[in-house]
Amino acid sequence: MEMKAPRVRLEPWSEGDLGLLRAANAPELMEHLGGPESEDQLLVRHHRYVALSADRTGKGRMFRIVLLPDGVPVGNTGFWATTWQGQDVYETGWGVLGEFQGRGLAVAATKAVVEEARAARGHRYLMAYPSVDNGASNAVCRKAGFELLGEGEFEYPVGHMMRCNEWRLDLEAR
Repeated sequence: MEMKAPRVRLEPWSEGDLGLLRAANAPELMEHLGGPESEDQLLVRHHRYVALSADRTGKGRMFRIVLLPDGVPVGNTGFWATTWQGQDVYETGWGVLGEFQGRGLAVAATKAVVEEARAARGHRYLMAYPSVDNGASNAVCRKAGFELLGEGEFEYPVGHMMRCNEWRLDLEAR
C-alpha cells in the first residue's frame, strides 16, 4: 500500500505567529542551531519574519506550515536572499514542531517553498545548510531534490560556527 504524501499549506508569516515561534524554540528543536534563543532574540526574529513576509521585492518570504485538512500550524519555513561563494542565491530553512515530526511534513513544506522561490524569480539557486549531525534535515534536502555539494563552515546563530552540509537546488531546472 502506497503512503500518501502529507498535505500542507504555506501561509504568510504574520504578527499572530509569535506563539508558534516560541513553541519551535524548544531545546530539542534548537539542538542543531546553537540552542534556544532568549525572548529578546525571538522577538527580533519574529519581527524580521513579519517584515520579510510583507516584502514583495523578491528578497524572500517566511511562512507558517499548516497541516491540512485540520488547519493546524505545525512549523515554519521560508526563503531569503543571501550570498554563497560570491553568488546571489536564496537560502531556505524550516522547523516542524516535535509532535508533528516524522510524518514527511518538512519535505512537503520544503517542496512548497521551492515553488515559492521559483515564482519569486530572484535567484537561480536555493541553498540549505543543515548541520552535518542533523540527519533529519539532511534527509529533507535529499528528498526535496537538493544536490549535496559538500561540507562547509556556517555561522548560525551569529557568533556560533557549525559544520554543515551545503545543499543546492537549481530553481531553473524542472
